[in-house]
Amino acid sequence: MGNMSGESSPAIESNSPVTLTDADFDSAVTHNPSLIVDCWAPWCGPCRAVAPTIDELAKSYSGRITFGKVNVDDNPRVAQKFGIMSIPTLLFIKNGQLVEQLVGVVPKKTIEEKIQKLL
Repeated sequence: MGNMSGESSPAIESNSPVTLTDADFDSAVTHNPSLIVDCWAPWCGPCRAVAPTIDELAKSYSGRITFGKVNVDDNPRVAQKFGIMSIPTLLFIKNGQLVEQLVGVVPKKTIEEKIQKLL
């Protein structure tokens, strides 16, 4: 069959964060029961500070939790949907529902405590 774009995507198995957009965000939420989304922008220094932590966590929890990144400059619908005013913001989504939201640069330990709610 081949992977035609436009088909619904299955759950994403990845050991690094996947790039999400306004167009595929809802599909990612639907297909990934445990999803953490890093909302960021290229000009945001704190966003770059938290990125290595997100990369590490994506490897640690590969196969259990999907990590995504949304550039809020390019994807305003996601930012509006969740009322994001400050970045970086991490969205913790379980079975399609937002269960937790962290704003700003937070320690890896804090993020891991929130991750437990998704497992």
